Parts: sequence; C-alpha cells; structure tokens
Amino acid sequence: MSAAPPTSFPALRQPVFRAYFAGAASLMMADSIEHVISYWMMFEKFHSPALAGFAVISHWVPFLLFSIWSGAAADRYDPRRLIQLGMTVYMGVSIAWGLLFLADALEMWHAAVLLIFHGLAGVIWGPAAQLYIHEIVDEEHLHSAIRLSATARWLGLLMGPAIGGVILLALGPAWGILFNALIYLPFIVWLWRAPYRHKHAPPAVRAFADVVATWRAVRDNRVILSMVILVGGASLIVGNAYQAQMPEFANDFGHGDGGFTYSVLFAADAAGALTAGVVLESQGLLRAAPRSAFLLALGWCIAMGGFAATASYPLALALLFVCGFLELSFYAMAQTLVQVNAPPAVRGRVIGLFSMSALGLRAFSGVTVGLAGSLIGIHLSLALSAAVLLAIILVMLWTIVPSR
Repeated sequence: MSAAPPTSFPALRQPVFRAYFAGAASLMMADSIEHVISYWMMFEKFHSPALAGFAVISHWVPFLLFSIWSGAAADRYDPRRLIQLGMTVYMGVSIAWGLLFLADALEMWHAAVLLIFHGLAGVIWGPAAQLYIHEIVDEEHLHSAIRLSATARWLGLLMGPAIGGVILLALGPAWGILFNALIYLPFIVWLWRAPYRHKHAPPAVRAFADVVATWRAVRDNRVILSMVILVGGASLIVGNAYQAQMPEFANDFGHGDGGFTYSVLFAADAAGALTAGVVLESQGLLRAAPRSAFLLALGWCIAMGGFAATASYPLALALLFVCGFLELSFYAMAQTLVQVNAPPAVRGRVIGLFSMSALGLRAFSGVTVGLAGSLIGIHLSLALSAAVLLAIILVMLWTIVPSR
C-alpha cells in the first residue's frame, strides 16, 4: 500500500500561524520598501559606494554583537513585546528619513545614524520572532513553519520593491517613506492579543560568558555546528551586500533611472525565494538534511558568480531568480535543523547564535563586496567573493558535514 502524499502547507492550516505569517510578511515588506527608497536617495545624493558598503555593515553588526543577548531576552521575556519594540524602532527610522527628505536636509552623518538604528531594530525582533514560532505551532509542523517563516520574509522582500517602486513614483521619496511607517501598525496591534504560553524565566544573559556557554551547549552537535558554519561562511564572504550596490548594478545594465526596471532587480531574487517556498512546501520536497543544505549553497555560489559576471540585464534577472530559489532553500533548511535540534531550555540563545552567524557576519560582506568594489569594481568583487565561498564549501563538504 503506497504511503499517503505529504500535506501541503501544514503550518498554514493553523489559524494563529496564518495571521503570524501575514504579519511577518508585512513587516519585511515595509522594511524592504524603506531600503528601496532610502538606498536610492543615498545613491542620488552622495554617489558613494563606501556609504552603500556602510549600509551593509551598520545593518548587520548589531546582529554580530547582540544576537545571543537578544535570543536570551526572548528566552526570558515575552517575545511578542520584543517584536513590537523592534517594529516601533523601524517606524521611527522611516519617519526620520521622511522628515529629512522633506526638508532637503539629509547629510551623510544623518544617513549613518539612521542605518545604525535600523540595524538595532532588526536584532531586537529577529530571534524573538523565530522563538515565537515554537509557541504557536505544533511540534510536528515546525519544519513547515520555519520554512514558511523564511518564505514570509522573502514574500515581503518581493512585495517591497514592487510596492516600493509604485510608492516612490506616486508619492515621491519623502511622503512614500512616511506612508511606509504605517504598514507596521496592524502587526503591532495583533501581537498585543496573540497567544503566548507563559513560562518560567531562565537565568538572565551574562554577556560574553553566555556566548561561551551557548557555544559549549552546541559544539558537540555536528548538525548545529555545520549549519552555523555554513551560514556564517555565506554571510561573511557574500551575504546580501550586492543589494546595497543594486543602484550601481542597475546603472551598469543601462537601467539606472530608478524606475520599474530598477525595482525588478531588487525583486528578482525575492521572487525566486518565494517560488522555492511555495514549490517546496506544496510538494513536501527537500526534507532538512545537512548535506542537502551544503549542495544547495554550492549552487547559490555558482549562480551569484554568474550574476556578477554578466552584462545582460535579462540574464541578470534570471540568475538573481535562481539565487533567490537556492538561498531560501539552503537557509531555511539550515535554520530548521538548528531550531529542532536546539536544547529547549536555551533555544532562544541557540537561535541567537545562528542569527549572529547568519546575519551578523554579513557586516563583513560590506567589506568584501562593497568597499572592495569601490577599488576593483563591484562586478569583480562579487565574483571573487562567490568563488572563494564555493571553494570553502567544497572543503567543508568533505570534512565537517555529517553524512546523514
């Protein structure tokens, strides 16, 4: 007798997770809209690859410094309130951008400060949002929920450039980014009454000592260890620094007018990631396994190198789509393996460790891709970064990756 086919989108069959999924997608959409508008205005006003590189560094350094602290806070306190706090800071940053645009008073130091606060907001809500999934989803549906959570992120990133481009054209940068601040409100309101099982608070975070203790808790688990190293290497060497350089890529492709074709470049890899989430969840494909995650990451490196090397706009769009498909596939798989294997008592801290590696190390991709791009060109810097990462992944496949 043949086995029953896997249920499609099992986590979305739970009403609370459906609402959470919609809220998380709206959060990431508003975040993406802010990037589309603010990156364009910084490029138009300053034409500075170094500032674009700083945008990457300032966005991700808070994850490097504070992710484990944030995960420990989510272990100890109500994660819903941490998510709300992060979104409130996001709203404040959008409002500040808008007022500076209206007054035509934006200076480089203003941009630097706002980019730093935006990064701090991300580390406040990120680990809490991942931990909260365990509060609202049954254990047998966690794989689906974690992958769908990553899909919600990319759904927001896909909708952000499309809607952000329309807002930019219809309202202009100032009123557009002020309007964007309102998008956070529905999710903030929903979280006030969202379900939460109160629990006994574990000990408070102990700064660097807790980082060491968290690492000791997972160092003997080869699955967690290999996934943390994989996403850390990808973030350190390539990351998403190419997105901050997208105005220059668009200009090199002959589409530097800030219109629809510019927004499509931002949306292409998000569309690939969304497609991956839908296809993999609807068919129950690619069950989480360490070796599969590494092979998917290997394909991502090849596609990213191809994007860096091409001078064709249509081919660039196709390669970005493939990049998005593969990135969601390996990243969501790695996150699933870490979360389901993490000791429950310190799950928030382990999620924080994963975030520190997956997101915090992206700060240095601003050096390898952004600042190096100001010296040798962004196409060459991105291609070299992808080649280095590919070589490292091949070595890791033969050394530390569990065979099963």
